[in-house]
Amino acid sequence: MAKMTTMRVLFRLLMAGAVVYPICRAATSPYAARPSEGGKTSVSLDSLSEEIMENAHIIYLAGGCFWGTQKFFDQFDGVLGTEVGYANGNTEAPTYHEVCAGSGHAETVKIVYDPGRITLTELLEYYFMVIDPTSVNRQGNDRGIQYRTGIYYEDEALLPEIEEAYAAEEKKVGEKLAVEVLPLENYYTAEEYHQKYLDKNPGGYCHIPGKYMHLT
Repeated sequence: MAKMTTMRVLFRLLMAGAVVYPICRAATSPYAARPSEGGKTSVSLDSLSEEIMENAHIIYLAGGCFWGTQKFFDQFDGVLGTEVGYANGNTEAPTYHEVCAGSGHAETVKIVYDPGRITLTELLEYYFMVIDPTSVNRQGNDRGIQYRTGIYYEDEALLPEIEEAYAAEEKKVGEKLAVEVLPLENYYTAEEYHQKYLDKNPGGYCHIPGKYMHLT
């Protein structure tokens, strides 16, 4: 009865045009945690040496649930390391539950890559492969401002390549994209249990179809 009452309230709020923030995904998988089977896995950013970082480039991609987005990008040669976090929000150092409650941050994957082995254009082509670029604040079954899509950069030298890839995708889709392209205003590393979540919990939730996790 309580569940039915809650559903009726949510339905009435949605019909009235109210903004209803989603309930956070469970922090643990219904499956027992076990090592990931096969495939390439990029390392954590903490393990990258200063020498590697000096020659690497960084891009921040928001593509819905960051669990799946991180797992997707970890497979590619040239991706040196990834980390999930919260970007371009209204508060400092938010928790996951604060992000779910509407702090304005986007679930984002920080990608450190070697431009000599994989270009930003290639990364963005892969990115557009696994998002709905015309959807506003929704990817898969996840809804809310934290699931918006966005390409965030710190180095303005990356912008021409971003704009070229964006224009190519927009032409391909045939309509205006809902993907943000903005300078990175802020970024906060997510809690440890979110990092490499699908490596720790292969049966965990993912909005990206499994076939895309084995492209290489």
